Amino acid sequence: MTKREKSTFVLDTNVVLHDHQCLDHFQEHDVVIPITVLEELDSFKKGSDPINFSARSFIRQLDSLADEGMPPEGISLGAGRGRVIVRHAMNGISALEGIFTEDTPDHRILAVTVEVQKEIPGESVVLVTKDINLRMKALAVGMTAEDYITDKIACPDDLYSGSTLVEGVSETAITALYEDTCSIDPEQVFLEEEPSANQFYILRNGSRSALAYHSPADKKLHRVKKSRAFGIDPRNAEQAFALHALLDPDVQLVTLTGKAGTGKTLLALSAALELRKKFRQLYLARPVVPLSNRDMGFLPGDIQSKLDPYMHPLWDNLGVIRNKFARESNEFKMVQDMVDSEKLIITPLAYIRGRSLNKVFFIVDEAQNLTPHEIKTIITRAGEGTKFVFTGDIYQIDTPYLDSRSNGLAYLVSRMKGQSIYAHINLVRGERSKLAELASDIL
Repeated sequence: MTKREKSTFVLDTNVVLHDHQCLDHFQEHDVVIPITVLEELDSFKKGSDPINFSARSFIRQLDSLADEGMPPEGISLGAGRGRVIVRHAMNGISALEGIFTEDTPDHRILAVTVEVQKEIPGESVVLVTKDINLRMKALAVGMTAEDYITDKIACPDDLYSGSTLVEGVSETAITALYEDTCSIDPEQVFLEEEPSANQFYILRNGSRSALAYHSPADKKLHRVKKSRAFGIDPRNAEQAFALHALLDPDVQLVTLTGKAGTGKTLLALSAALELRKKFRQLYLARPVVPLSNRDMGFLPGDIQSKLDPYMHPLWDNLGVIRNKFARESNEFKMVQDMVDSEKLIITPLAYIRGRSLNKVFFIVDEAQNLTPHEIKTIITRAGEGTKFVFTGDIYQIDTPYLDSRSNGLAYLVSRMKGQSIYAHINLVRGERSKLAELASDIL
C-alpha cells in the first residue's frame, strides 16, 4: 500500500480472493475484516479453481492468527505490524443513513467502514476493494476508498517490450553479425541502456539491418536467424524474436503479449510441435472466463459441451498449423495422433491441477485473465525440463477485478525482466488479415 500515517484498512472479499496473502502487505496499519467477507468466503471454500484455493488459504491464515480467540480489539499481525480485527456492522446498513435501502454484502461492508470511521475520528479509514462501483459508492457517502495496488505495475504503456530498435549502427557491426561468429560486443552498438538477459534488438544502418539478442551466457549480441517451426514462418521481426525465444532450450519461461491477430498462440503452438520430441507432453490451456456475466451453467449440454466454446480458439490455431500440410502428409496425421494419444492436450487451465509437470511444454493462453497469485501458483509447479509460455493481451481483460495494471501477465513481465532463463516479446503487427488489423487499430 502507499506510504502514509497509520491507517485502518477495511477489506472487501474480492481483495482476499485476488491475493490470499494480503494481510502480509499492510505493514504497521490495522486491517478490518467485515464478517460479511467471511460469509462470502464460505461459498468459495469448495472447489479446485484458484479462487477456491485463495478462500481456503485465507481462512486458514486467519484461523492460525486466532489461535486463542478473536478479541474485539483484534489480534497483532506481528512485531512492528498492525492488528487484524473481525467485526460486523453494529446497526446493519442503517449506518449509511438511509442512502442505500437494499441490504447487500457490499452495503454491509460499506456500513462497517462508516462505523469504524465514526469510532476513530481523525484517523484515516480506507475501504480497499477491487470493485470500482463499490469504490464510487464509498466516495458518495464521504468515505475514502482505494484499489488494492500491492501487485500493480506502474504504467502498462511503459511495460518492458523485450525488443529495441537501434538506428545508426556501424556497417562493421552489422557485417560481423553475418559472419561465422554471428556475435559482437554490445559496446560496438552504443546502446542507450544496459541490455537485459535475452533482450532483442533490431540493429539498423540505412538499408542494412540485423536481428540480434543479448545472451546472458557470454554477455554478447548474437544474430537471430529466422527459423521455421512446424510449417510456420515468422512474418516480421517480433515474430522472429518470439520463435527464437520459444525454441531456445536455455529459456524456460517465455511471455508473449500483443493485440489479437499478432500470432502469439500460433507461434507458441508451432514451437511446441517443433520441439515435441524433447518433451513428454504438450499442454495448451486457458482460463475459462464466461463473457457477458453469463455463467457456464447457462450453456446447454454436459460439462464438455459447456467447455467447448471456450476451447475453440485453441483448436482453430491447431487447425491453421495442420492445414499447412497436405492431408495425406505425415505431419498432418501426426498432429491428430498426438491429440488421440494425449501427447498434445488442449484443456481448461483448471483441469491441470494435480497433473505432473515434468518435461512439459506448457502454453497458457489468455494469461491476462489470471491474477499475479494464480500465475505464481502455475509456475511454481514446474518440474524438471518444463518450459512455460504465457500469452495474452494485457489490455483485453475479461474479468471484473483485473485491469491492465493488475493482471498476472503484466505483473509477470515486470518482475521477470533480466532473468537469464526468461524472454519476453511484445508483438505489435497483426498478421491475421488486413481487416482484422484495421478493426484492432481503429474500433
